[in-house]
This record gives sequence, structure tokens and C-alpha cells, in this order.
Amino acid sequence: MRITILNQFYVPGLAPTGHLAASLAEHRAAHGDRVIVLTSRGGYVRAEAASQDGGRDNPHVIRIWTPRLGKAHALKRILDYAVFYLQAALRLLLIPRQDLIVSLTTPPFIALAAVLYKILHPATRLVLWNMDCYPEILERTGVVRERGLLDMLLLGINKAIFKRLDHLVCLDSAMLDLLTTRYYPSRATAPASVIPNWEPAALFPPDLQPARWDEAGKMGISGRFVVLYLGNAGFGHRFESVLDAAGRLQDHGVEFLFVGGGEKWDWIEKEAGSRSLDNIHLHPYVPKSVTPVVMAAADCALITMNEAALGVISPSKLHANLAMKLPVLYVGPAGSNVDDALRRFEAGASLREGDVDGIVAFIQRLQADRAFYQHCSSQARLAFDTVYNDKVALPQFDRLIESPADRQAQQG
Repeated sequence: MRITILNQFYVPGLAPTGHLAASLAEHRAAHGDRVIVLTSRGGYVRAEAASQDGGRDNPHVIRIWTPRLGKAHALKRILDYAVFYLQAALRLLLIPRQDLIVSLTTPPFIALAAVLYKILHPATRLVLWNMDCYPEILERTGVVRERGLLDMLLLGINKAIFKRLDHLVCLDSAMLDLLTTRYYPSRATAPASVIPNWEPAALFPPDLQPARWDEAGKMGISGRFVVLYLGNAGFGHRFESVLDAAGRLQDHGVEFLFVGGGEKWDWIEKEAGSRSLDNIHLHPYVPKSVTPVVMAAADCALITMNEAALGVISPSKLHANLAMKLPVLYVGPAGSNVDDALRRFEAGASLREGDVDGIVAFIQRLQADRAFYQHCSSQARLAFDTVYNDKVALPQFDRLIESPADRQAQQG
């Protein structure tokens, strides 16, 4: 089978979507498919080195030049997106006929390039692997006025994309409900399914014993109870209640470690300074290979979500935290992928924004009750082994890719 995967980011960059795309590409290539990956030379953050692929033939990675302006400001991101849009559409049209195109959603609406290809090659199946939802994110953040002119234009683009889809892959039930309700006349016949994101099982063997993270000693957090937030801190996240809890836990041996970046990074730093929160520590992004070492320095994982982000994003940091047996503290709306996982596996606490007492109580219970800590830890690993690793998730993609049912249903 000839498969093209379309996404702006790819390994060895830091973007989670790039690693997921690579996981699928490598897996299908190992199955004998001819896989093309259409991506950019740029990375998730500007400081990333330009990627080199060593002349590999399968997957065959085609990297498009972009300005690599980074994610810090919306205008720079839009310029990066625009350059990738134009070049990706042209390069895609030059590729010989493919049996399947899998389009992710970075940049937003990039699947439209695949739709143009499908118009020229109607037999090509198109799968949208939806990582986040536009224009819904823009509507909920007030960037565009709902039902306004720009919003209607973006909705029209989405309707054109969804009309041509052979299958929609969502990350959780909230996202599935949102998109099928909005873009399909009948949800009962919508060609859609939920496949949660994952981490490679090989990166997190059960007996993994990572090396000591030297930076922990430099920051003075070794031997303390460390709550770790790992990854991007952007629109989809809130930290007000977390910082309130950090203030109440300053004298209780609890340190909050933020490793990553994003639009809210400067806000966290300024708030920590203005509140004199000495137990807040910030460190820039680390390479993917280093994340197990960082997580091994922590006692609890922190994941937050803005209420407005429910259904439009799905935090991917969950899966590695579960793999490392970290109890998870989630502060966000009910119904998200993180909330679902914690309720199913009892691997931590699912709390709502504003519940500072609940945050403090959960962390202090983890500190004081060893049996409770061990229960959350073992349940976290059970969740990873059961649902959130590539050995479980990739076969779900295999069944989708190898079955012509969706295409036959559309043609019928």
C-alpha cells in the first residue's frame, strides 16, 4: 500500500504530533507499505536543530523549508503555517497516486491540501487524524467571533474537508462528540472512531531505571516532593489554582517543576515572582530521549486544562506520565481524556479549577500515605500497559487502514 502522512512536525523534533506520526510511519513501513512523510524542516520551537533523515528510503521523508519562527507569538506561527501550506499543497500534488493519505491537523486545515489531491485522485482514501479543533479553538478563545464572517469561512473550509473524508480519528469521546455533531448530518453513520494517543512501549520498559537528572540537584529539588508539569503551557491550560496551592505548600517540602514552554510560560514566571513562590521552578524543553530522566526526578505529574479547551485538544503528556508510574494530578473539566483515564484506572485525582483545597489535600495525601501513593503509581502503569502504548494503539490504525469499509460506505 502507498501511504502519505501529512504533518508540519516530525522526529527528531519535540512536537508530540511529530513523534506520533513517526510511530505510525515506521510501523506501516515495517508492514511493507511504501510510506511518504510530508513535513517541514523546522521544529516545534525555534531553537531545535534542523532535522536530517540520513537518506532513508522508507519512510521517505520530504522536508519543506519554513522560516522556523517558533510558537511564542501568533503572527510568527501564522507565517510559518502559511509557508508550509503553500509548499505542502504543491509538493503533495506532485506525488504519484497514493492509496491513502493520513493528515494530521498541524497546521490547522492542512487536510485541505489532501482534499485537493483527492479531487485529482478520487480512489485515494483520506483519513483525518484530528489532534486539535479549528475554528473551535479560535471561537472559544474569542479570537474570532462565532458565526462571524471569518468563522463562517473557516467552517466552510472544514465542511469541504469533512465531506471528502473516508475516516475521522479523534483522541477522546469529547472531541468525537464535538466534530461528529457539527460536521456530520447523522452521527450514527459518521465514519469516525476514537484512538487515544500513545507513547512507545520500548521507551518505557517496566524495569526502566533512568539516570539521575543533574538539573534537579542544581535547582535544589532533590529529596523533595516534586510535582512535574512537562510540555507546552498554552491556551488549553490554566494554572491559577495550581499557583494558589503552591503558595500554601511552600513550607511543606513540595516543589513545582515546569519543564517546557509556551504562551503562558512568561505568565507563570511573573506570577511566581510576584507571589514570591520559591517552590516554582522553570526549565526549558528537553529532548524526547531525556523525558524519562526528568520524570524519574518527580513524584507526581501535573496536567491542567482550560474549560474552554474540552473537546478541542487532548493533552498528550498523560501517556508518558502513566508509563513512568507517576500519580497524576489533573486540574480541568470533566469529560476530557485525562479525566476519563483517571476515573477508569484510579491513577490520581481529577479536580476542577478553583478547587485549591482539593489540590493541596491530594498532594499531602501522596506525601503522607505510602499505600495510597503505591496504588496510584501501579494503576498509572496499568493504564499505560492497557491502553496508552503503541502496541495497543497501532493495531487499531491497522484495522482502519486495511479495511475498505469506510470507502465502500461512502460510495454506497
